[in-house]
Amino acid sequence: MSGLFGIVSTKPCSTELFYGTDYHSHLGTRRAGLSTIDNGVVHLNIHNIENTQFKTKFNNDIHEMLGNKGIGVISDTDAQPIVCNSHLGRFAVCSVSKINNIAELEQKCLDAHQQFTELSMGTTNPTELVALLITQGKTFEDGIMNVHDHVRGSVSYLILTNDGIIAVRDKLGRTPLTVGRRDKDYVVASESHSYVNLGFTTEYFLKPGEAVLIDNSGIHQLVKPNDKMQICSFLWIYYGYPCVEYENINTEEVRYRLGEAMGRTDDVNADYVSGIPDSGVGMALGYAIGKGIPYKRGILKYTPTWARSFMPTNQDARNLVARMKLIPSHKMLEGREVVFCDDSIVRGTQLRDQVKMLYSCGVKRIHIRISCPPLVYGCNYLNFSTSKTDKELITRRIIADLEGGEVRNLEAYRDETTPQYARMVEAIRKAVGVDTLKFNSLKTVCEAIGLPKCDICTHCFDGSSYGE
Repeated sequence: MSGLFGIVSTKPCSTELFYGTDYHSHLGTRRAGLSTIDNGVVHLNIHNIENTQFKTKFNNDIHEMLGNKGIGVISDTDAQPIVCNSHLGRFAVCSVSKINNIAELEQKCLDAHQQFTELSMGTTNPTELVALLITQGKTFEDGIMNVHDHVRGSVSYLILTNDGIIAVRDKLGRTPLTVGRRDKDYVVASESHSYVNLGFTTEYFLKPGEAVLIDNSGIHQLVKPNDKMQICSFLWIYYGYPCVEYENINTEEVRYRLGEAMGRTDDVNADYVSGIPDSGVGMALGYAIGKGIPYKRGILKYTPTWARSFMPTNQDARNLVARMKLIPSHKMLEGREVVFCDDSIVRGTQLRDQVKMLYSCGVKRIHIRISCPPLVYGCNYLNFSTSKTDKELITRRIIADLEGGEVRNLEAYRDETTPQYARMVEAIRKAVGVDTLKFNSLKTVCEAIGLPKCDICTHCFDGSSYGE
């Protein structure tokens, strides 16, 4: 995953670019980059942030980055932004993407005598590929349509030019971009909370496939949007910062509604409900109201140094982060029967370890409540985790066990009304070692978000997809 931030200001922008980009640190921990432009001169700084925080790497760079316009990115993939000098002029580009046909597009670019130079990771840099596809167009508009027409998967991106910032949302809107305004200054961001403390207020949500030029005179449409949208439902469930708004829908409110719906129908008896930080907290607060039991913090997150546990690509590192960042409150847990709310169960290893830790603190009974349905399919459209494949999902492993070694009958296992679904959930419960386990339904997820199911990507739950 990546987080994008851009600013068009009436004064030097590097400091605000720095802070706006930093507010996307929950979306990536591998590479980060800032770029500004000043009278056609592009300034660029890129750092590896795997072993340190964004602020410590870029704090000394921003004073040397001149210009009133800039873009920034915190990425979990390759180094970016990419700077190009072409017939379209000199520009920088950064992206959030998962390009499924990258090898095919790479070969087409090579056949057209284009070159790839950003091979530091040993493979084609997706953002450089996007830049080359853009330069195949006669204009930026042509280049943007070229990206839309050829990329299978998803890609949203920012293009920094001497005239302003061109913001392009993925053709099916799987990843969002939001524009904020402060008088004649504008920002564009993946996450809307990133500009609130800079004094900006939300002005516009880009629509799927739409491209706009942002300058000090306003927002100018370059490419019209598509009618169809498939925004990722997991943005509200897990990845989004709690106060972020996507499609004008607040993330924390969605999580609250997911918990309230679960609490209203849950028949379990418990002393209180606790959220597994951070994305389980909103659900737990809603559950407390729906169920009519207290909310208490039985487990806390140590925030200063530990990243989100989906980010490391090594499973042992993911488990370490998940274990070290959460601290149990022993006196709150001992002898109690507790409902713990969490966003999802992916591989199951982290939850299993957390459950062992909680029982060691003397918890009497543990009831796990999950805000979304079981994840039956890996994500084909967003690069949230480079290692989240179908075979790593706990559901796939359990389905194979239940089906005699083969993964089959997936339609039955994703349907909450079937005996196969009940057997799968029971097997997950045993695998993670809790007393009871329940998931929310897909219908509840769609109702909590408040968009029609046809506008939401739910592929990881039910395998549905629309286009590439």
